[in-house]
Amino acid sequence: MTSEPINLDAALGSFQEFWSPRIVTKINDYDVRIAKVQGEFVWHAHDDTDEFFLVLDGELTISLPDSSVLLRRGDVFVVPRGVQHRPSSADGASILMFEPTGTVNTGDHDGDMPAHVASTAGRAL
Repeated sequence: MTSEPINLDAALGSFQEFWSPRIVTKINDYDVRIAKVQGEFVWHAHDDTDEFFLVLDGELTISLPDSSVLLRRGDVFVVPRGVQHRPSSADGASILMFEPTGTVNTGDHDGDMPAHVASTAGRAL
């Protein structure tokens, strides 16, 4: 990556797509990713890794099989490995995630992919 600091506001301002995470840096074998989100993602799970979410701006709801969790700016939540979940944001949000390098954001989802969702292991900033 780079030896210079990365300003997350500037990084988020460098792209417009929703549900298309950008890799801002790496730590050990993990990507630090940011994304803009709006609307609903897809139901999915990650069998081999937990998924860490930090809300930078807005509100994010994470639906789980039997409940949902509302995250506001500054809130963090970890979805345990293997747990089905669907993030969504009615009014839009910006999030930061830690995921092992190479983890595909749509996990085990094997149905139709909505046009607004990019299935990716993250894109360079």
